[in-house]
Amino acid sequence: MRLSNSLIGLINFLTFLLSIPILGGGIWLSSKANSTDCLRFLQWPIIVIGAAIMVVSLAGFAGACYRNTFLMWLYLFVMFFVIATLIGFVVFAYVVTDKGSGRAVPNRVYLDYYLEDYKGWLEERVKSDSYWGKISSCIRDSKVCGKMGRTYGGAPESADLFYVRRLNSIESGCCKPPSECGFVYVNETTWNPGGGLMGNLMDCTRWSNDQEQLCYSCDSCKAGVLASLKKSWRKVSIINIVVLIILVIVYVIGLAAFRNNKRMDNDEPYGMGRMTKAQPSVIQF
Repeated sequence: MRLSNSLIGLINFLTFLLSIPILGGGIWLSSKANSTDCLRFLQWPIIVIGAAIMVVSLAGFAGACYRNTFLMWLYLFVMFFVIATLIGFVVFAYVVTDKGSGRAVPNRVYLDYYLEDYKGWLEERVKSDSYWGKISSCIRDSKVCGKMGRTYGGAPESADLFYVRRLNSIESGCCKPPSECGFVYVNETTWNPGGGLMGNLMDCTRWSNDQEQLCYSCDSCKAGVLASLKKSWRKVSIINIVVLIILVIVYVIGLAAFRNNKRMDNDEPYGMGRMTKAQPSVIQF
């Protein structure tokens, strides 16, 4: 067996092993899907990704190790679309996350987030009622706001200490009212109106000290989610670029293995010059 076949077989065996925990995690989420909308929202992409990796890996492994030309052709065909999809996703991710960022707040370390700063396909998807119901359920189930509480010497965190905290976009957008509203700090997730509203934001009336409501219906929460998605998608895009480079190298090795299989199927000795074989015998010496 040629070196290229051996490499393809080894690589696909490793990716097949990797697909098992991915697929298992998706199935586990599916078994828990009746408990929260958050898990229902996440289960199917994981199952599809795990199953796709498993099938492609099996095809590549069998095609290389058992010298099956059809399976190798199928493997290369699918790999081509995987590479094309990754390229498309990287470009798409950078395009849809091009706009939007947090705004600095006077005398605060954390940023505030405004939905109008985010425009495009991703913003439309996140703010739509069908998607936002699932996303807000995820945030509520994660208890991210409940985990913000801090104490110092047995006393709750003061306003001055809270104002110098570096909150992530979800904590800032969903767990507190926008700074523009002029609410008075009581604790991390309890704020009372003080001195009237300083802004005209609808979020000022949407805020609730009910720990099950907070600002989950606010535009600032949606903007915080968009900021979090932008950060995550940019990180994923970097990983995808690295994976893309690896897949291109594997694809080239796979092409070499495919040519080896065809050469063996045709009983061609390895290294035979194609130009020699293609020339009419009358001019061979």
